[in-house]
Amino acid sequence: MPDLDAPQRQTPDSLMLFGFWYRALPADQVRRNQLHKATLLEIPLVIGRDKKGLPFALRDACPHRGMPLHCGQFDGQQVECSYHGWRFDAHSGQCQLIPSLTSDQKLKIDRIYAGSYPCEERDSYIWVFMHEPGPSGAGFTKAADAPVNVPEVEKFSGKYRTAYLTADMPVSVDHGIIGLMDPAHGPFVHQAWWWRKRESIHEKHKHFEPIPNGFRMSAHTPSSNSAPYKLLRMYADADSTTTTIDFVLPNMRLETIRAGKMWFSSLTTVTPIGRSQCRIDVVACWNIFNAVPFVPSILKFVFAKFVEQDRHTMELQAEGLKQNPHLMLIDDADRPAKWYFGLKAAHLEAKRSGGEMKHPMSGPVTLRWRS
Repeated sequence: MPDLDAPQRQTPDSLMLFGFWYRALPADQVRRNQLHKATLLEIPLVIGRDKKGLPFALRDACPHRGMPLHCGQFDGQQVECSYHGWRFDAHSGQCQLIPSLTSDQKLKIDRIYAGSYPCEERDSYIWVFMHEPGPSGAGFTKAADAPVNVPEVEKFSGKYRTAYLTADMPVSVDHGIIGLMDPAHGPFVHQAWWWRKRESIHEKHKHFEPIPNGFRMSAHTPSSNSAPYKLLRMYADADSTTTTIDFVLPNMRLETIRAGKMWFSSLTTVTPIGRSQCRIDVVACWNIFNAVPFVPSILKFVFAKFVEQDRHTMELQAEGLKQNPHLMLIDDADRPAKWYFGLKAAHLEAKRSGGEMKHPMSGPVTLRWRS
């Protein structure tokens, strides 16, 4: 494993991690009795809802001749291929009908499967669990259940509001993730009179600790040069406001802000679509400012502004990345990026060897940077 204290020139490997839940599509875009295309980890999927409204996910290719299944028909229970009319159960992918078979042909169609994936709806999104792919050219069998629960935004009261945002990024998942956790770009990318100014840069120190499959920026007082945090402290009339930020493999950033009984929580993911394309999805839940008119619209505007600024930055960065440059990671501001690559390498090695995953962090550490 590389020395995480040394300056590094590192090109993200763009490897995509299977064996995790990923957000596929916003839930409000998936309607009953309709078929929708999606791509996760370079795998084409067809997403839909059955007649009861339950979501499903199948490999978007008929096992007969490879016709995309999203081109076919769906009756609320079975997906019919548009090429030869083969029909598949929407949830299991098991073949139900091959119209061309005659009565004396004994093909056991129940052994034929279109690839299916565990699929659940949670916090405004349809999630799909991406099992490890089988050997190249191998057919599909009945899919196993997901071994872990689908992630969700943490909530701290029964009543709250929710909003989501999504944006495509023309870079690999690695660049999307290290951009997501980068603490030093804010004053340059996210400048706004209502947030912070470039001139507000000052030295900061934050405490980090290892957690399973990730790391945590320990509970701390939010940045003093961010206007919304100041407003929150005044509104909540709390003795203190604290923020906790976790990063967890494969792609999740969880942030929680607490101010007395008031709270704000978000789960941001960077979803790998292909080797040079990813998507950022943000879901936020909160109970702050509920009595103040227009706050949901204002919060969504702020998040949309942030996401668009990040998207534009990634678009510009993609131009430079076309030359495949060597990249430098420095301490302390880029240490979270080093941890991410260390976590990813440790996960892949543990999967290869069958041993326990060796966390790249040996214990708590304090990082310092200016932003």
